[in-house]
Amino acid sequence: MMRFSKFYKFLAYLVLSVYALIIAGPFFMMVMNSFKSMRELFLKPFSLPTKFMYQNYVQAWQRASIMRGYLNSAIVAAVSVVAVVVLSSMFAYMIAKYEFRGRRYLFLYSMLGLTLPARLAVIPIFLLLRSLNLTNSLLGLIIVYSSVNIPFSAFILKNFMDSVPNELCEAARIDGASVGMIYRSIVLPLVKPALSIVAIVTFVNVWNDFFFPLILINDRSKATITLAVSIFFGEYSTQWQLLFSGLTLSIAPTVILFLIFSQTFIAGMTQGAIK
Repeated sequence: MMRFSKFYKFLAYLVLSVYALIIAGPFFMMVMNSFKSMRELFLKPFSLPTKFMYQNYVQAWQRASIMRGYLNSAIVAAVSVVAVVVLSSMFAYMIAKYEFRGRRYLFLYSMLGLTLPARLAVIPIFLLLRSLNLTNSLLGLIIVYSSVNIPFSAFILKNFMDSVPNELCEAARIDGASVGMIYRSIVLPLVKPALSIVAIVTFVNVWNDFFFPLILINDRSKATITLAVSIFFGEYSTQWQLLFSGLTLSIAPTVILFLIFSQTFIAGMTQGAIK
């Protein structure tokens, strides 16, 4: 029995290692090729660079307006994360801790956002934002991203808030605590793992999205990092070393963010699974 358990454990590690190589392989090649010259990239695309060409990153940073893209994406992502966390947590708190007529149907209606991709409604979204003069603006992107990410966030937070004992809220209410105080001082601290999941997932979704900036933004000074790199692709489609450098710079923040908060993210997912 012990031999079989060791064999299955070894098999699991083997499968996971192969899967990790498949996922990390293209990323590793992109980073390595970003340090090569054009000649070396074509002659030895699968080898380590003989000489690290750091000037590729300098050129990509300047020509692709990476700093401006970083700033625009950071503004959109940060405001969207705050809006999603606040609005979805308030909605989840109302659904999880208050009894009222139609509560279940309201929650089911909000979950339709998980089944219907927002990209299917791109024409009505564009027309609505245009009527409000919010096209070609970061505020329009923030509104779209906030509304798109609220259903998933509310679903996660509602499941966590269901596990918060109602007795705690009742005791606080008897002691004179207001609804806002119970929400801020009791419920939110107990669902911090879920809040971290919502924040990280929302940030990654917003930062990596290319579709809505392509549709709503036509001013290069307001382009997010993904749109800035896409424009850079069109201008330097033959200089692959610069393209790889621009791609590496565009995805670096999300990789760094996940490495920093990976333990928090995994702990939150594990806690939600246990509950």
